[in-house]
Amino acid sequence: MKLDLNIQPLSTWINTGKEPLVIAGPCSAETEDQLVATAHLLAKTGKVAALRAGIWKPRTRPGEFEGIGSIGLEWLKRAKQETGLPTAVEVATAKHVEEALAAGVDILWVGARSTANPFTVQEIADALKGTDVPVMVKNPVNPDLSLWVGALERINRAGITKLAAIHRGFSSHGASTFRNEPMWDLAISLKTHAPDLPIINDPSHITGNRDLIGYISQKAFDLDMQGVMIESHIDPSVAWTDAKQQVTPAALVEIIENITLRKPEVKNAAVSDKLAELRSKIDKIDDLLIQKVAERMTIAEQIGKHKKDNNITILQVNRWEEILKKTTDYGKALKLSPEFTEKFLELVHAESIRRQGLILNEGLDQPKENLTHA
Repeated sequence: MKLDLNIQPLSTWINTGKEPLVIAGPCSAETEDQLVATAHLLAKTGKVAALRAGIWKPRTRPGEFEGIGSIGLEWLKRAKQETGLPTAVEVATAKHVEEALAAGVDILWVGARSTANPFTVQEIADALKGTDVPVMVKNPVNPDLSLWVGALERINRAGITKLAAIHRGFSSHGASTFRNEPMWDLAISLKTHAPDLPIINDPSHITGNRDLIGYISQKAFDLDMQGVMIESHIDPSVAWTDAKQQVTPAALVEIIENITLRKPEVKNAAVSDKLAELRSKIDKIDDLLIQKVAERMTIAEQIGKHKKDNNITILQVNRWEEILKKTTDYGKALKLSPEFTEKFLELVHAESIRRQGLILNEGLDQPKENLTHA
């Protein structure tokens, strides 16, 4: 399903001539000197298209630094006047929108916590009506594509056509290399639903670690995202917020210069022909995969009938664990990651369980289910 968004090209509201497109600046505006000095260093790189800074900071717990507040907008105005860089800030309330626009802020973004709350998004959307300011919408904290899409739709229906999404990763349980799991599949899904919607990657919030920013940035561009938003501070060691994920302007230059940009279009005939040949092979294998999965489901239904006739439960945990271990080990031998093999098996197993459940409970009123596994 394609999203019906009325949006203008990215080039109408930001300088896309600076490749790659980079929005950079401190996580938080802390002092006027800190913000303006950082802005000058970023402008001198010649690689930054816009200056970002947190003015109001929604924090997880009270008592933490929650942003310098409205005075920081005056600092941003000075930084813009002295460097020529357009400015961008996060807004979370109608009052934020009004103050930011009054201060001449060029780009607004809706944060992850705000995106997760439709009431908040609608309040922001209502405050934006009648304006022409560009707005970027971060993905919600939790992996919920509908919330992300809904927020984009609300902002767009308020008349905002200079619109983009920001992919900043998602919260997840358990230990992880990243502060927020990228869950690239959700960003790809958004791209599929809205091909013309620009997506800006936020490697700072995904990684929480300055050493991984280059890696995530490269992957984002490899997936045809249109730019990156990177937190940069004149001296990250003394930053008041998120010190570990900020980089100096000099380090930012190094990250950008190491990025390889690849084009989605193929203009070379020989390269195009080779891609077409390889894709044809993949198409044939995909057809076989679907055919074999369908055959498996037919057998699963036969098992379901046998279980029903003999009053056997649908799920046998020992059998599932046996399949999981055996197939994951086999996948490793074939150079498939255990994570991929397990996720694939879980999807197939969930569908098998669903089909067997229909057979065992045939004749009963059954709600529609959406059986998915994390």
